[in-house]
Amino acid sequence: MKQTRHTSTTRGFSRAATLLQPRIRAASEDRGFAVTRLLTHWAEVVGEATAAIATPVTITYGKGGMGATLVVLTTGAQAPMLDMQKEQIRDKVNACYGYRAIARVRITQTAPTGFADGRVAFAPAPKTARIPDPAVQSAAKALSDDVENDELRAALAALGANVLSKQKP
Repeated sequence: MKQTRHTSTTRGFSRAATLLQPRIRAASEDRGFAVTRLLTHWAEVVGEATAAIATPVTITYGKGGMGATLVVLTTGAQAPMLDMQKEQIRDKVNACYGYRAIARVRITQTAPTGFADGRVAFAPAPKTARIPDPAVQSAAKALSDDVENDELRAALAALGANVLSKQKP
């Protein structure tokens, strides 16, 4: 019984694009092409009006590593308005990076986690100030009573209240 031998067209060699792709991607990330940067500075990059109706979801790379596609999430009512702004969004994102990182902008109306209540939160939730329990505040104040400087005593009492309120009994 004779086994058929698989012959490769590359004869043991790898394509240059395959070898260089991780290095090209690392170099492009060094030049600021990182999804996290676009996510954290989205409102600054595209403007407050666009950031209020859309958020970036993913950046997908082409086979060569350059000419990426930016996927932007919006709601159904805002999609036509955002579609007319695709070129401006692409230009603003590319201006942020300093080179033509994004070749295409694609708009999607499908949230990665789904629309639970029929709307998408494009702005971060407002931070709520947590007030420590009065018993914790009085315990922290008692710990800082020995300090003579009023400002330092108040700062230590506030710090103590935060520390004591985060401890699990």
